[in-house]
Amino acid sequence: MRAAFFRSHGDPDVVEVGEVPTPEPGPGEVCLRVGASSINHLDLWMRRGLPFPIPMPHIGGSDMAGVVEAVGPGGDRALVGRRTVVDPTLDWEWITGARRGGGLPEPTFRVLGEHTQGGFAEFAVVPAANLRHLPDAVSFEVAAASALVTVTAWRALFTRGGLVAGERVLVTGGSGGVSTMAIQLARQAGAQVFALTAGEERVRRLEDLGAHHAMDRASAPVKTLLQETLGPRGVDLIVDSVGAPLWPVLLRALAPGGRLVNYGATAGPDASIDLRHLFWKQLSILGTTMGSPAEFTRAMEAVFRGEVRPVLHATVPLEGVRDAHVQLEGGHVLGKIVVTP
Repeated sequence: MRAAFFRSHGDPDVVEVGEVPTPEPGPGEVCLRVGASSINHLDLWMRRGLPFPIPMPHIGGSDMAGVVEAVGPGGDRALVGRRTVVDPTLDWEWITGARRGGGLPEPTFRVLGEHTQGGFAEFAVVPAANLRHLPDAVSFEVAAASALVTVTAWRALFTRGGLVAGERVLVTGGSGGVSTMAIQLARQAGAQVFALTAGEERVRRLEDLGAHHAMDRASAPVKTLLQETLGPRGVDLIVDSVGAPLWPVLLRALAPGGRLVNYGATAGPDASIDLRHLFWKQLSILGTTMGSPAEFTRAMEAVFRGEVRPVLHATVPLEGVRDAHVQLEGGHVLGKIVVTP
């Protein structure tokens, strides 16, 4: 089969397109004919090199939607031909603290397309348990652009962030895939939504998505923007993917009892904070990533009902994966780039 992959870590030039063996599903697995996949920052981190091994040559793409081509030994043949979107999370029980006991090997949290081969290929092997039926009215492109980002936004806002109607929420890195979904989900939930992005056109696009106030961080210092826009009240919840450079300012922007939920560090991981803001205002700092199978189902149902919809920046063939890395790394993407093998 044809796939986009890299044999070694490095800059986007290491990404190539070529022939690789078509994978065979094992017990409990299916082979998916990939209709669409999409690129995430996770793909950039893997290409640059992570502090743990990944299968090499590596095929990225955690988001996948397509048609079941074959099932593994003992599998349900009724799945063959079914349109499906794939939950990208593996071994969620590790997050919940569940342990097998009895000397059995413990699960470790994994992600499809990171710890396994992914969807930037004509075929991919995934667990049958991770399949969710894809309605005929929802395209492979929309499903693939929604999967990872929608469940991540859902968990950040509601499970970890505890967002309720009437609260004020700030979304940083507003042009990203997770952020564009978080803006829509928060607006649907009855929150007042603020967003940080860069550029007047992106400000307009985020307000069209549902942000009540989008701020152009290129127009003034972020501290000034937040003070002028949020006023002394601040916000109840911040959903952040930017990381280190913003944390001192973000903690100041939180109202007493506010929550900062972080799911990324695109601008740096080593954050420094003034602990006096933390304890005096009794703030909460929470980490999150991905989501449980139940959260994935609920998040995708919102997509299926048309309540939220991914922003599609571009759709490219396998030959466009390398440039997709360049575009995302350079901060030129609003929403998601979808790959159609």
